[in-house]
Amino acid sequence: MGKDLETSECMSLLSDNCIGHLGYIAGKSPFIVPVTYFYDLENKSIISYSAPGHKIQSMRMYGQVSLQVDEIATMLQWRSVLINGSFEELKGSTAKKCLRTFTNGVKEIILRTKGQKTESIREFSSKMEKEASPIVYRIHISDIVGKYRNQKI
Repeated sequence: MGKDLETSECMSLLSDNCIGHLGYIAGKSPFIVPVTYFYDLENKSIISYSAPGHKIQSMRMYGQVSLQVDEIATMLQWRSVLINGSFEELKGSTAKKCLRTFTNGVKEIILRTKGQKTESIREFSSKMEKEASPIVYRIHISDIVGKYRNQKI
């Protein structure tokens, strides 16, 4: 059974990663999809973007979402964080600024954790459709919980 992570450890796990699983509601069903994200420490929120579609339409209608981020070394050594929060679609200069923050932040995480230098957002995130502008959004964190297991064999 996992043990609780301290809030600071949860924030550290969010800061050291950029891939998570976004949970949202569409109609009467829950959906979970992988997303690239950036934890914006300054605003204590998650920044991401998407092409228009099912996920964005659903979050616009029902703005409560979750994000789970895991680091799994083995079945006996792992850490996991789950945040709940509210979706906010960003527009205009705020969206551009946050997309820049997202891009630079994810590039820094990849360099720091993988030793790989990236030049373009397309190297680490889904390609955007040419005819549609990206929809930048923020998740305002309302609560956060984390668990870990570190059992030696």
